Amino acid sequence: MDDLHQQQHGQRRPDQPRLGPFDLPAATHSYLARAALSLREAMTTTDVPQRYACAHVAALRATAALLAARAAPVQAPRRGRQQKNAWVLLAEIAPELSEWASFFAAGAAKRAAAESGSRRAVTEREADDLVRDADRFLGLVEESLGMTRHVPIQEHLPIASGPPVRPSVGLRVGPQVGPQVGASVGLVGSGRSIA
Repeated sequence: MDDLHQQQHGQRRPDQPRLGPFDLPAATHSYLARAALSLREAMTTTDVPQRYACAHVAALRATAALLAARAAPVQAPRRGRQQKNAWVLLAEIAPELSEWASFFAAGAAKRAAAESGSRRAVTEREADDLVRDADRFLGLVEESLGMTRHVPIQEHLPIASGPPVRPSVGLRVGPQVGPQVGASVGLVGSGRSIA
């Protein structure tokens, strides 16, 4: 496999060492931090369209982190050649994430409608599901970059019948998340939070 193909498709030769977190560009770390902030905002807002939009943006920023680490710069597109969006590039650079790329690409129009203020663009269930999916996706991106996965949402949320779980990353989750995120694990009206 030649170096150009490798750079374009994010594949490495067996004799090439895998990059670790310290070998990644600063832009990758910056995009991952911004993805985590967007995900946190999605988890804590009670506004359904905003929750959906923030979760989608978190996935987009995680994609940008992966592209910053793996993609090789290319010349500006010639006239007549169409530019590719992040989801198309993700599928090319990381074929193992192509199903995720298709999934998030399909939600781009809903995100745009949610960002424009449409209250009917997404349901509460769709927003909650997207928050969980963006959380999983961020973990997969971190893992594919040779990093340790962040603690997933489910581990930040206390179980209704058990004691609160202390997260290792310092996120505050609880009643301010509202019944939207907590409903699936019995947080509605529990009044408990993680400090």
